[in-house]
Parts: sequence; C-alpha cells; structure tokens
Amino acid sequence: MLKMTKVKLLTEALIDEIVPAMETASSIYILTSFAMKSGVERLAPSLKRAVERGAEVKVCTGDYLYVTQPQALQALIDVDESIEVRLWKSNGKSFHPKAYLFQRSDEVGLLIVGSSNLSRSALTHGVEWNLAMESTVAPATFEDALDQFMKVFYHEQTIPVNEETIATYQSAYERMHQQNPNLAKTWTETEELELMLPKVEHGQAEAVYEKRDSYEPLSPRPAQRQALDALRTTVEEGYDKAMVVMATGLGKTYLAGFFAQDYKRVLFVAHREEILRQAQESFKHIMPERSFGIYNGREKEGQADCVFASIFTLANQQHLHQFAKDRFDLIVIDEFHHAAAKTYQRVLDYFEPSFLLGITATPDRMDGKDVYGICGGNVAFQLHFIEAIQRQWLAPFHYYGVYDETDYSQVTWLGNRYDVEELLAVQLREEMAEKVFRAWQEHKQTRTLGFCSSIKQANFLANYFKNQGVKAVSLHSNGGEMSRGEAIKQIENKDLDVIFTVNLFNEGTDIPSLDTLLFVRPTESLTVFTQQIGRGLRLFNGKDHCTIIDLIGNYRNADIKLSLFDTRTEDERKKAKAVVEPQVPESCVLDLDVKAIDLLKELARKKQPRKERLRQAYIELKQELGRRPTYLELHLHGNVESRAYRQDFKSYVGFLHWAKELSDQEKDVYQHHTDWLQEVERTGMNKSYKMIVLLYMLERGIDSWTKPVTPTEIAPFFHRYLTEKEYRKQTDFSDKRTKKLWEYDETKVAKLIADMPMTKWSGGSKGLLSFTDGVLSLDFDIHDEDQELLYKWTKEICEYRLHEYFERKGNKPHQ
Repeated sequence: MLKMTKVKLLTEALIDEIVPAMETASSIYILTSFAMKSGVERLAPSLKRAVERGAEVKVCTGDYLYVTQPQALQALIDVDESIEVRLWKSNGKSFHPKAYLFQRSDEVGLLIVGSSNLSRSALTHGVEWNLAMESTVAPATFEDALDQFMKVFYHEQTIPVNEETIATYQSAYERMHQQNPNLAKTWTETEELELMLPKVEHGQAEAVYEKRDSYEPLSPRPAQRQALDALRTTVEEGYDKAMVVMATGLGKTYLAGFFAQDYKRVLFVAHREEILRQAQESFKHIMPERSFGIYNGREKEGQADCVFASIFTLANQQHLHQFAKDRFDLIVIDEFHHAAAKTYQRVLDYFEPSFLLGITATPDRMDGKDVYGICGGNVAFQLHFIEAIQRQWLAPFHYYGVYDETDYSQVTWLGNRYDVEELLAVQLREEMAEKVFRAWQEHKQTRTLGFCSSIKQANFLANYFKNQGVKAVSLHSNGGEMSRGEAIKQIENKDLDVIFTVNLFNEGTDIPSLDTLLFVRPTESLTVFTQQIGRGLRLFNGKDHCTIIDLIGNYRNADIKLSLFDTRTEDERKKAKAVVEPQVPESCVLDLDVKAIDLLKELARKKQPRKERLRQAYIELKQELGRRPTYLELHLHGNVESRAYRQDFKSYVGFLHWAKELSDQEKDVYQHHTDWLQEVERTGMNKSYKMIVLLYMLERGIDSWTKPVTPTEIAPFFHRYLTEKEYRKQTDFSDKRTKKLWEYDETKVAKLIADMPMTKWSGGSKGLLSFTDGVLSLDFDIHDEDQELLYKWTKEICEYRLHEYFERKGNKPHQ
C-alpha cells in the first residue's frame, strides 16, 4: 500500500500518503473534527475513483464551533451518491478526532491518527504531526479502530449529511458567524476542552449471566410459549419478517433461542457486546449441540452455526462480504438505536434469510420506530409490562412520584438531551442530594439501583449517601470503585445498599433481586425509561413488589411518561376527567405528591399542539432520508402514529399543503383533486377489496390508470393478490363465501368484486366513482399536466392503506 516502514511519523504533506492508500483501499473511513471545502476538493478525485471501483467510503466530521463549511459538506456528497457522510452534533462541546483508516482486500490496512483535519492546509503544507501504522503491526488495535469509528459514525449524536440537513446546518452556520465574526480565533483558545467522543465502557465485554448448574434442557415459559406459537403461525401465514414486543424480564432472548431451533444457521445482531455474549449463553442453554461464535472487532468466529455479531463490525463492507448472501436462515435483530437504523438496513439488504425476527421491549413511537420499520410493521406478538404484571409474570410496582422544584425550562435542550453542564449546575447541590436521600429513606426496600444523568452526578450522590452511613457505590462507563460484576455480587449479598449508575444497566444485565429503583434524572427518552423500569420487575423469591422512587420536575416527557403505567384503553383515557393520574393494575400502587400532580396538569395544559408534533416528526424523518418521505415510510419510520395525519388533515397530501411543503404545481394539483385524495384516504375498509381494485388500476401505468375497468378484467389480479400470501388469504379470503374461491373461478370472483368493492365504493364516493352496466369509472376530469402527480399520490396512499390494513388486522390485542 505504502512505501514506508510499518510505523511512520508524518510531519508534512499527509496527502502524499493518503492518496496512494485510497487507490488500493476497499474501505476508506475518514473521521475529522471539521472539514473545509479546500480539503474535500483535494481528495475528491481519489474518492471518486475509489467508489467507481466499488470501495466503501464513509466520512464523519463535526459541527463544533461551526468551523466545518456547508460547502465542504455539499462537496462531499457531490463526489458520489454512494459516499456516506455524517455530521457529529457537538452541541457546543469539543469534538477533536483526526483519523484516516484504509482497508485492503489483502487484509493489510493503514491507520493514520494525528492532528490533520480535512483542509488543504492540514493535508499539504501545514505543520502537522500524524502517526501512520500498518495493521500488521497491531491487528487488534487496527480492528478496534475500525470498530470505534463505526460507533462514532452511527452514534446517536450524528445525523446524515444530505440536502435537507445541509440546509439546516447552513442556517445555523451563517447565524453563528454573523454573531461571532472572530469565530476562527476562538478555535485555538478552546483546543484543550475535554474531548467529547463516546467512551468505550470498561469491562464492556464482561457479561453477567443467569446462574445455572448445567445446560439442562429448557422449555419455554408461558409468555415465551405464546410468543413462539404466534411466531410459528406468522411463518405459516407467509410472512418472512416479524417483530415480537415483550417486556423486559420475560425472556426475549430465550424466546429468540427457542424460535432459532427451527432454523439451521442463525445470525443474532446487536449493538452492545454484553448483549451478544448473554445471547450466546442463552442459545447455548437451549441448543448445546450447536456451535456458537462471536463476530466483533476482536473475534471473527463467523463459521459457527449461530453467529452473534456486533452491528458496528458487521456494517463494515469488508466484514459483511465475508459472508455469502444466503449464509443465514434466520436473522435476529435486537433493539437498537435510531442513528444506526440505516446500518441495520444495509446489512439486511445484503443478506437473504428465510426469516427476519426483531425483538424489543420498547418500540415506543416517541423515540422512533426502527425495529418496527425494519420488520415491515408486522407485530407477531406483543406483551406490555403492565399486562405481564396483571398475569403475575412480573412483579407489581409501588410508584412514588416525588416533586422536584428544579426549573428545567432554564436548562438548554439540545435536541435529544439536556446540556450536561447546565444540568449539573442544578443537580450537584447539597439541598438536592438531601431531597433525594430523604425520599429514598422514606420509600426504599433492600436493594436499590439509582439512575443518574452523568458520571459526576452518580459520584456526587454516591459520596453523599456514604456520608450518611449508606453502603453506596458509583458505577459507570469509566469504571468506578469496583467492577460491575463485583457490584452486582455485593448488592445481591446485601453488602451494598445502592448502586448509582449511568446507562450501564438499561440493557443486557439482570439483577432479579433488585426491589427499589431510584430515578434522579429527567426522563429524556420513554424507551430508556421503560427499559430502566424493567430492571426491577423480575420475579424473585421474597420480593413481593418493586418500589419506584421518581423525582418529577418540569422536564420534557414528564407529563406523558406516567401513561406507561396505565391499564386503560386510549378511548377510556380520552373520556376520563383525570389528566395525569393513570389507572394502574390492582396489585400496584401509584402515589404522587400533590405538587407533582399540579405540575403534571400544568405541563399537559401547555403541551405542544398535535399538529406541530406531526410537523416535527415529518421534518425529522425528511432530514434522516434527505428527501420527502413517502406515506408508507412515514408510517414505518416516523415517530408518531401515521393515522394522526389523516385525522388532522384528511390526507397526507393535505398535511404537506398545510406544512408548506408543496411546490406551486403540487398546490394546484392538490387543490384540483382534494376530494379524490381525501376519498382514497378515508373510504372505509372492512376488507382490503377497494384498495386491491385501485391497485390493479394503478398497475396499468400513468397513462392508463384512470380508464374504466370491469370485474372480469380485474378478477385474476384480485384473486392472485389475496391468495399469493397466506396472511392475506387468512385475513380477507377465508369466510364461508370466499373460502370457496381459493381455487380460481373467474365468474364467482368477478361477482364478488361487483357485489362488494365496486358497488359499495361507487355508492359511497359522493360521485367520484360510478359502477354502471358492469363498468367501474372515475367520474372526474384530470388535466394532462396533473396526471403524473395525481397517479403518484394515489399510488402512495393505496400502498400505505393496504400495508396498514393487513398490519392492523394481524396485530389484534393479545387474547
């Protein structure tokens, strides 16, 4: 690759080392704190040649101090559409990495780390120090660098760079530079700020497993048996993908293992090392005769029957292509974070399994629908933790909502979390620690896990509790006073009273004996809150309930998180007069401070109007995709219920008109055909038949879709559509009349079409359709210039409604 010693110090002309490496690399990863147009232009020809020969190129840069130029971002995506570019949202915190990684098919790689950002000066004549190292010098370090790059690249603080996100960044960039004309000078003054890269968790590979004396044969527990039956039914009905939603503590991973017995070659994918190792142990208990392997940055055991892979390693093109497309019969996807969704999709687009299973405890629409979207919206089985408590499969809870007078409205919200320093300023106060301690003393049981928002807060509270004579410890990604395994052992033996932690026990580790949860952080994510609640609900001998002590302030989501505990239906909640107090299971207790109740009522009253929430959800998805989402994409990947768009705006296009997202031509077409678009959106669907008729019409193409159609003409398509997938047949073609039509009979199928969708739709369409003398017609005129756009919108609605219909019919509440 390079004419160099295996390790080399580079103090000038870095480009002379980088360009030759690009010419032969199969993967090129660039991570710099900022990017300038001048630097991109110097590398663009080499990047273009690399992607044209099939190399994988990923570039990540940051927005820290708005040094990165919008023109640089535009220049990067203009090189080639296959180059993936992401921007680290530093939110004012320093972001200083400078690294260039190159892989070759002969497995000799190159890592360059040092001081050079992506600018002409840094790459050519600037005074820079960089260290270049061939992968053969330290293979484990090189693999670790690849793995760490992927974790930064797909971190939740990164966003994709596309036309939409560049426009948003440019507005902020221009505003910042107008306010701070000497901004470039501040760059050197802030170089020494703490680097805000995600830290590798010490002991991350350490896993804590359920204790078993041997691998004795296991059988599914009741919840697992029901989910397993539902999954197997889903397979029989012709689905090739599905999601299972099961509360933490019910054994989702074991369920996946039992289901995997039906398949010979299995891939289990997750985003955390401890989840992979715990899953491997679970599968071993169920299938000890199989071979098992880990595939991550350090281990490459890809030949095993069951492979447990880190998404950050598998997403690397070179690693992905080590496997044949049909290598696995079953792929299991564990719940994952929003920023990595495209990575999972890329992996799944490559493989061709017989079945795809997504498992999650928390597919909360408020936090995104990634697992949901990847599994096509097909929920085979769903069991919320409230229902599991009612069935006595999880422990009841006693929830105590303690009023927190902190004014969180004065703390800056950074899009996905509060500003850390501002939050610490209100948290690290003696009077706050005293309040937390008093609440804990009043309600605690024997073993407590306290959830904090930062390492400093965890350390602060642990020290305060220790000064009060309590056996407490702070445990976090930087280690702490003891290992995680030792802390778990001590709290199980009652040698510890409290563990204060930061995002270390949300997933993958279980302590069934925990009987008290202490929340001393704002609830920023409902998904994370639900995961953390699940830590205390496992059944354990001698534990009759879990105490939840929660400080409630005027932070985001405070007014809606209690709905997680509610047993009422959505209609019952709407009719109820109580604004904030949920109806919990009979075995549970919910006790809120009076001031907390008043606060929650006030927050609910001031809640952001629903239309604005719909607009925000749309914008977020549009920026993620880099274009306007289709109606079906909005349904599968948006973070609100898609039906809300129809309810509030009568059609998706109606929402786009309200949100000023339509061009002048689109506005004209919408205004000419509002009635038709609303009719396709809102017509009743007790069966799928109307939309199948419309789909057939659309299948004839832009120039022919509006032509009249007869029942006989559509009969073959209609019959084939409903019988080619078992789930469609079982949903809409299996009553006494239609079951007789499984064997095609043109006359009878045509009569069904005439009697039901055609007659009923024409009669209820307010003159937009007619069915006369056996012919269905559209009774409105379409200008030639409107034809293509109206066809496109009609097809989007039709495809969305068919998908949503079968999804809804297949996801009836669990009986």
